[in-house]
Amino acid sequence: MGWFKRSKQNISPESIKSDIPDGQWIKCKNCGEIIHQKQLTENLYVCPKCDYHFRIGSTEYIEILLDENSFKEIDKKMKSADPLEFTDTKKYTDRIAATIKKTGLNDAVKTGIGKINGKKVAFGCMDFKFIGGSMGSVVGEKLARVIDKAYEQKIPLIIISQSGGARMMEGALSLMQMAKTSARLARLADAKIPYISVLTDPTTGGTTASYAMLGDVNIAEPKALIGFAGPRVIKETIGRDLPKGFQRSEFLEENGFVDFIVKREELKNKLALTIEYLT
Repeated sequence: MGWFKRSKQNISPESIKSDIPDGQWIKCKNCGEIIHQKQLTENLYVCPKCDYHFRIGSTEYIEILLDENSFKEIDKKMKSADPLEFTDTKKYTDRIAATIKKTGLNDAVKTGIGKINGKKVAFGCMDFKFIGGSMGSVVGEKLARVIDKAYEQKIPLIIISQSGGARMMEGALSLMQMAKTSARLARLADAKIPYISVLTDPTTGGTTASYAMLGDVNIAEPKALIGFAGPRVIKETIGRDLPKGFQRSEFLEENGFVDFIVKREELKNKLALTIEYLT
């Protein structure tokens, strides 16, 4: 048996890892494929092997969906206050300051006016990097104002949701944003101005329970987690196993909560086509 003994160890995952320059290669969370950053960017942050849609921020969505240099941001400097003087593992004010420094964002949503294939739109895009894309007073206020812009200028509205839910550090004030944004959208609907909601991974909690699900058309990216409470909480509450693929885009489309599932590469054209159809 001695003849078949290995003279040296197999290549360990650690040694592979050390050969990969930090930030140049990314491992797909779904299939494990190692993808070069440049290839991933060119493929709109979608795995070329298994079609897994990587989570991206507001800056990337603006680049992908809006015409070049057409986006004019509004209410950029708005920042959260600390009405409850909240502290968990750290002070809320410190958490906000650290997140602003780390992400370069002032809160979890970017809003403004842009163009899609030459058509003017009011646009809001959430960003999971900022405290889990949580919806606090600033997110609610900025979205309410961009909805007002759509109403005043009679232009279609697009909101891209990506959120862990309401921001608990602001207590009831964050929950009030659900009613505020929903009321503004009702006024928009009365004026027959189209609102397209795009649901990305993850869209949960109070965001799902308000503006994310109120689109005239609800579009989701493939396999995005969309729901109110998490699967574990639901399973424990109802005391039974959940269906396969529960709370994913495909399950929601099957059950009528989502109108279309659209791959990222097709999203801009699908939005342009939907706007044309609705206007």
